Amino acid sequence: MSFFKKLFNKTDKKNKEIQEQEVNLALDDSFVHQFLKKGGKFLYCLRKTEVANNLQNILKENHWTQLTLLNDELVTLFSKKNVTVSKTFQSSIPVLLSCEHLIADNGDILFSSNQLKSNKLSEMPQNFIVYATTSQLVKDTREGLAGIKIHNKENLPTNISAIKNYIIDKNDDNFLNYGNSNSKNLYLLLLEDL
Repeated sequence: MSFFKKLFNKTDKKNKEIQEQEVNLALDDSFVHQFLKKGGKFLYCLRKTEVANNLQNILKENHWTQLTLLNDELVTLFSKKNVTVSKTFQSSIPVLLSCEHLIADNGDILFSSNQLKSNKLSEMPQNFIVYATTSQLVKDTREGLAGIKIHNKENLPTNISAIKNYIIDKNDDNFLNYGNSNSKNLYLLLLEDL
């Protein structure tokens, strides 16, 4: 009887070890996994024309006819015939903007004053459409902050913050985020540029 016990205990130990092994995913796989787990909506694009088509589909799906836009370079992603562009925030008008980095280990999206200007994330509209490229993927927040410092040596941006939840009104038990609800209904248009 003890022979069978030893045999099954060894098998149970091996199964437990296999389940406890850390899985190392590529940066893009890790980001997508964490992003979707938090409730984000993700559209992968190979060409800019796909980005423009997906943006039009998002606008149609949600019956949005207006966009808030702080970066004039993003106008090339849509036709002004179909959308009215505003430069001031209103809670009912979605925002289209770029970001600094996509954080792979936790699925966050990192912004700075380069995108947000002097606005706080918590004061911005609930509906976000973010345009990003695969070259903006970094392993963790530390690498994201280092990237901001490297790319902006002459004029370091302020107002660095991240959207951490993609489900509106999600309760976050982390005491560090108390009173700072950055949860947004977020679509990510990710363009492959590598």
